[in-house]
Amino acid sequence: MLRNYLLIAFRNLRKHKAFSFINIVGVAVGLACFLLIALYVKDELSYDRYNTKADRIYRVTRTFLSSEGTASLKLAQAAPPFGPLIKQDFPEAEEVVRTIDNGGLIRYGEHSFNEDEVFFAEANLFKVFDFKLTSGNPNYALVNPFSIMFSRPMAEKYFGKENPMGKIVRINDQFDLTVTGVFEPLPNQAHFHPNFLVSFSTFNDNRIYGAEQLRTNWGNNSFNTYMLLKPGIDPKRIEAAFPAFQNKHIPAGDGSKPSTWSVLNLQNVADIHLYSHTDSEVEPTGDISYIYLFSAIGLFILLIACINYMNLATARSAGRAKEVGMRKVVGALRTQLISQFLSESFVLVVFALVIAILLVVLGLPALNDFTNKKLALHQLLDPVFLTILLSITLLTGLVAGSYPAFFLTSFRPLGVLKGQIASNLRSGKLRQVLVVTQFAIAIALIISTAIVYNQMKYIQDYRLGYAKDQVLIIYDVSDSTTNHETLKEQLIQTGSVRDVGRSSRIPSGRLLDSQGAMAMKGDTMAPVKINLRGLRVDYDFIPAYQIQMAAGRNFSRNYSTDTSMVVLNETAVRQLGWTPEQAIGKPFQYGRAKGQIIGVTKDFHFESLHQQMAALAMVMSTEDFNWLSIPLKGDVPTAVKNVESVWKRFFPGRPFDYQFLDERFGRLYAREQTQQTLFSVFAGIAILISCLGLFGLSMFMAEQRTKEIGIRKVLGASEISLVALFSKDFMKLVLVALVIASPVAWYAMHNWLNDFAYRTDIHWWVFVLAGGLTVLIALLTVSFQSVKAALTNPIKSLRSE
Repeated sequence: MLRNYLLIAFRNLRKHKAFSFINIVGVAVGLACFLLIALYVKDELSYDRYNTKADRIYRVTRTFLSSEGTASLKLAQAAPPFGPLIKQDFPEAEEVVRTIDNGGLIRYGEHSFNEDEVFFAEANLFKVFDFKLTSGNPNYALVNPFSIMFSRPMAEKYFGKENPMGKIVRINDQFDLTVTGVFEPLPNQAHFHPNFLVSFSTFNDNRIYGAEQLRTNWGNNSFNTYMLLKPGIDPKRIEAAFPAFQNKHIPAGDGSKPSTWSVLNLQNVADIHLYSHTDSEVEPTGDISYIYLFSAIGLFILLIACINYMNLATARSAGRAKEVGMRKVVGALRTQLISQFLSESFVLVVFALVIAILLVVLGLPALNDFTNKKLALHQLLDPVFLTILLSITLLTGLVAGSYPAFFLTSFRPLGVLKGQIASNLRSGKLRQVLVVTQFAIAIALIISTAIVYNQMKYIQDYRLGYAKDQVLIIYDVSDSTTNHETLKEQLIQTGSVRDVGRSSRIPSGRLLDSQGAMAMKGDTMAPVKINLRGLRVDYDFIPAYQIQMAAGRNFSRNYSTDTSMVVLNETAVRQLGWTPEQAIGKPFQYGRAKGQIIGVTKDFHFESLHQQMAALAMVMSTEDFNWLSIPLKGDVPTAVKNVESVWKRFFPGRPFDYQFLDERFGRLYAREQTQQTLFSVFAGIAILISCLGLFGLSMFMAEQRTKEIGIRKVLGASEISLVALFSKDFMKLVLVALVIASPVAWYAMHNWLNDFAYRTDIHWWVFVLAGGLTVLIALLTVSFQSVKAALTNPIKSLRSE
């Protein structure tokens, strides 16, 4: 019997080649999109789950509170004293390990490179996280000071085929480190990826940090701190004890309890990638809301493909109703008829699945390039994924074939053979609902694409308040022997450099530094209650970025006292209750700078437009800078070469690693750019599949109405009137879809835009454009068959009458 079902299914597919092709292509594209998205989602959900103890590993995060008790700064790291004290006070902790990412220049023989992923890590790191060591002993490799471990690719990069064990490398041209091990790189699905591991005990050296600093510095929140809890321990119980723990150990300088302005939390390591939204992640994270979004899009695309099949199956039901009636008359059971129709559906879906897998093979490299992932086809063979794939295939076949299988087979044979059922089926109420559904999804995606595009254009055109184009950024590797005035003069003498500024942080980064501030109230200095972020700058930072002054002046070499003065931005002054003019000359203290406010800059967007404008205090410094900002002029490639030649004279042997500020600015919105592209691609696919179904449906309708068109032509109807008559029903459905999709898309994108502190409006013309574009595409699709039917010779269609 099964063989008979499959034989008839193949015959039906071969008999109706056009409809079979449309269905197979539509379902194949839908399945391919679903599989690609499923691979991406599976990868995102697997972060840090490679650790065998992932369910017990927690990261300690620290949140600073404003005077109103709201979160003003959320950090993924904590101060260095926390680690040992947590281990001391909480017996529930099996292990506590600290790491810190410093980066630096590593030199071995002729090889020297500026490396970013240099982590100082405590010796018990391997007791918490799963590392695979190819050389070295995990119990001792990070115990001794000035020890370093290389990842395998880095060992090959520096040592080639030499055995790296025991080799001596130099870091930052200051210290020698002994290689004590080699480890395999962590999986892509890890929240951090060290290329080098340096023993944390090296930090005890006063030339690097100092043991005293590690015990007493509560302000440097740069240390990743992880707890491995003992089995069965509830992390909530430990979090509840953190306030008392802080009050016990942190000195309360102003008399307030530390727990009133600082909160510690525990975050499971498996939640970091998708659920962590702190201000200082080790690496860029994902977002669970995007996983929900992409999953929904994948399901919607697959749903549209299934709707296509159901539409065409519904349209063809009138022709197959008599087949069902005859089968019932000769004794066929309803279960047999259901099996027949479902077998046809499953055969089609299997064909589509084979094509879908081929499309996945072709599309996977592009998806990897686009998402910077390393997804592989063999991941489809994962037992869980295979189960999902099989379930989706069966479900798709069931959904796509459900109408003819369950609805058509329920009719009485007598009504079917009299033609009563066929006439009812031609009215197409169900088809109309399905067409509206798939076009509503497509229109919603088009509207979303347009709104995301508008927001990204708004960001690109937004006046940031500083010059970001052609600004060369270099990590500042200078030391006390570097004469920066000479360096600046020689760079400007090249004719390719407008200015040279130095700072602790650069625009497009985060303002994570904050110190205590005091302002004059009455006759005494009193602490200010605003969250004032800090930035160390030199004399040339403000001119280098062409930041405008709202009042007062910039720091000047002509005033020796400027090293204790402060420059605020407009937001800081406004929050303090002054105008820019009123602020000038007021006594002010920020950190160690005890002087006056000498200037107020106009607001400039140091951080991403996701963030509200921060209140900013700039203080003058002659040391502790991290970045050089070099605005270029003239031909950029020539300017870069000129800067490089000067760099090599001042820092021989140091790699000339640079980047451009506008590129960093663009990376701030990489996720939104990715979303825009994905919306565009999936909207296009949704429209393509919908139009395939519309094309097949219009082809069927043209066949059904051939005689009607012939009679109308004989009676004098023009081709244009026939095309309009044939198309208007479909256009009504598209307009209904627009009415349904518009409020849904507006609500979803309104919530999406709320993630931006600065955002565009949702314009009415976006909905008109989306509707007009969809109507035009649908009209072109339907008109092809309409024109073909209208131009048919009426004699041919009426010859049988």
